[in-house]
Amino acid sequence: MSIPTKANGSASDGNSSSSPSPPPSPPRRSNFPHSRRKLRSKPLAGGILFRRNLRYLFLLPVLYVSGLIMCVGPFSSLVGYFRPLPGSVYRSDEMFRRLWTDIERDNSSGIELSTVWRYRRKLKEQRPCQNSIAGQLFEAPGTTGYLIVEANGGLNQQRSAICNAVAVAGLLNAILVIPYFEFNSVWRDPSNFGDIYDEEHFISTLEGYVKVVKELPRDLMERYDFNITNIPNVRVQAWASSKFYTGEVYPVLRSQGVIRISPFANRLAMNVPPHIQFLRCLANYEALRFSVPILAIGNKLFKRMVEKSSRSGGKFISVHLRFEEDMLAFSCCLYDGGAAEKSEMDSLRERGWKEKFKRKDRVISPGQNRIQGKCPLTPVEVGMMLRGMGFDNNTSIFLASGKIYQAEKNLAPLLKMFPNLHTKESLASTDELAPFKGYSSRSAALDYTVCLLSEVFVTTQGGNFPHFLMGHRRFLYGGHSKTIKPDKQKLVLLLQERNISWNAFKDEMEFMLAESDRKGLIVPRVKKINRKSSVYTYPFPECRCLQQWRNTQVDPSLHS
Repeated sequence: MSIPTKANGSASDGNSSSSPSPPPSPPRRSNFPHSRRKLRSKPLAGGILFRRNLRYLFLLPVLYVSGLIMCVGPFSSLVGYFRPLPGSVYRSDEMFRRLWTDIERDNSSGIELSTVWRYRRKLKEQRPCQNSIAGQLFEAPGTTGYLIVEANGGLNQQRSAICNAVAVAGLLNAILVIPYFEFNSVWRDPSNFGDIYDEEHFISTLEGYVKVVKELPRDLMERYDFNITNIPNVRVQAWASSKFYTGEVYPVLRSQGVIRISPFANRLAMNVPPHIQFLRCLANYEALRFSVPILAIGNKLFKRMVEKSSRSGGKFISVHLRFEEDMLAFSCCLYDGGAAEKSEMDSLRERGWKEKFKRKDRVISPGQNRIQGKCPLTPVEVGMMLRGMGFDNNTSIFLASGKIYQAEKNLAPLLKMFPNLHTKESLASTDELAPFKGYSSRSAALDYTVCLLSEVFVTTQGGNFPHFLMGHRRFLYGGHSKTIKPDKQKLVLLLQERNISWNAFKDEMEFMLAESDRKGLIVPRVKKINRKSSVYTYPFPECRCLQQWRNTQVDPSLHS
């Protein structure tokens, strides 16, 4: 074993041995760089101190994380108050109680419903529609086979699937079988196509463009034992391109004579050739008309709302309120119900979606959801927003909604601000609504009819219902959706502000209304076949061809 030596070659130990030291070893060439040799030659105490410091460096992050857990976890009440992020906490009911005196007193300068929409902009005229797109029939004489689709989801997701099915049938030159409706475990509506839409009108409107039949011929049904589920199912990815259909699906259709596509939600891209986009417009705005029973009650509801709105010249506001318990559970948001509300929402998620919300990659963060504008607006938030925009307590409102969560408690503030509040249940008798009880899609169709014809439509949460309505209203009302779409990320910040005055809140709401007015006339830029936005929400410029072809004044009552 080698012994460390001093520079003069004497032993470095502390005893006084008289034995001579061995001669120094000749210097060796090291394979390590000079800096590495110097590090190794440091005293032992320095190495120990370095290792201890390294240990502390690893310990500091652990202590920091532990401190955070103490602050925001179950011990937060012991170590002090943790300041929530702006907009993350629901305080709207508290704010309403604080400002109610000012809201009640401020009822003199109500906005006129007839003058809500002031923004004017002439829509840019597009090139004249080609004859092959509008007005000229382009169904080929020899079809390639039959197309069967199964539309899933609620009313407007099914509507999207139907319009896409018409487009795909045109793309493949196929005969479309009236779409089947898949029973949904959430919507629980067993209605078929003819219960919701007028089949004869659908078939006749599309005649010459896409051939539609009610069922497959008997010989084909025999081949599959009269069971459509025996027909081979073609799996199509979401937002598939038109090239995919012509290149992959078309050969299968030609060889088999019939294909089935299930599920069929969002199975066609928005970027399609002009004549296929025209088929979407034709299906959505002309061919799809609600069935006679739905139209009859829907028009009655609309006329009764007009009668209830005599103070405003028959004009009224419709509000799509998504404050049903299943929507609250799905949104993973919390309001002011405390532990009892959280327990109830957890139970609803367990029953409705099983393990979906328990996956390891699923993080439930109610505060972040609220900050990002993902939480459904409450009735009191809708009321304060509308009063802030200038609508007074004489304004008539139609509430389109399912069963409101804790309705008596949550609707009370909205009724105080707007006493002329109506629903389909308050406008129609029990006997009139009996055929719709237990059928969520048919019931939603009634709401859709009234909302379509209102002067102002208010959307409070995303989804197919408001997106289709905004597009339908744009198609009917000269390109303007006449829709209030609140900036919820901004709204939650204002509603959490404890010191805001009513006048300051009103200023913000009036600006928000002006923005909805301006954005209501937005037309996306579409270059060739480069559409990214939904044609069902923004129907122009492509669906303008349908209007030019008709060349008549659009009657809204015929489109509901």
